[in-house]
Amino acid sequence: NIWIAFFMLAALEIVLGIDNIIFISILVGRLPAENRDLARRLGLGFAMVSRIGLLFSLSWVMTLTDPIFTVFAQEISGRDLILLGGGLFLLYKASNEIFLEVESNHAHNPSPKAHAVKTGNTVFWGTIVQIGIVDIVFSLDSVITAVGMVDNINVMVAAVVASVAVMMFAAKPIGEFVDAHPSIKVLALAFLTMVGTLLVAEAFDVHVPKGYVYTAMLFSLAVEALNIRARAKRQALQAAESPGL
Repeated sequence: NIWIAFFMLAALEIVLGIDNIIFISILVGRLPAENRDLARRLGLGFAMVSRIGLLFSLSWVMTLTDPIFTVFAQEISGRDLILLGGGLFLLYKASNEIFLEVESNHAHNPSPKAHAVKTGNTVFWGTIVQIGIVDIVFSLDSVITAVGMVDNINVMVAAVVASVAVMMFAAKPIGEFVDAHPSIKVLALAFLTMVGTLLVAEAFDVHVPKGYVYTAMLFSLAVEALNIRARAKRQALQAAESPGL
């Protein structure tokens, strides 16, 4: 039973961490290449520490569900405030990144990567702080889910460590793939916008299963994968037809 609980919880933590990996990958992509691996490790390391810290303070975490005040007959708890703040932050950050990716005038405004090189440590630690803020929001959601599934603290901690290890292994290739394909990056940012909307809805007790969001995103990714494949074939065909160019 313990092993079943461990694997189920670890799998759930990995699924719940997908949005975390995407957010980290996009933010880290704005840093100079030599700083990205360190930023990924620090970001995911902070995610693991925050999750374990919340697990060892379960009595405090559960009090976050107690109402603090009421607005228009809607009870607001500490968890609701954290989810609301995190959701609004995700909406702002994803919208801003979409603007930089799609609408920003690169001819007159330095690119974010060039800006990152110029500002050095300020941008690096600013990125880590932003990752930390979202880590806390995702950790809270993850821990509350874990408490509902398993009542053994050791199993919870082991599952968190295992899931973060998997995410550390997957974060770099995912980040490089997203960074290499601008259309995938915009889709990922749209996914983060949807997640931010879900967090805001959760803060007001409107529960939308994340499975709907993941299904929509997987469908979009499948369509875009076909587009990327078709584009690669067209480029190969054009290169074959004009070898001298």
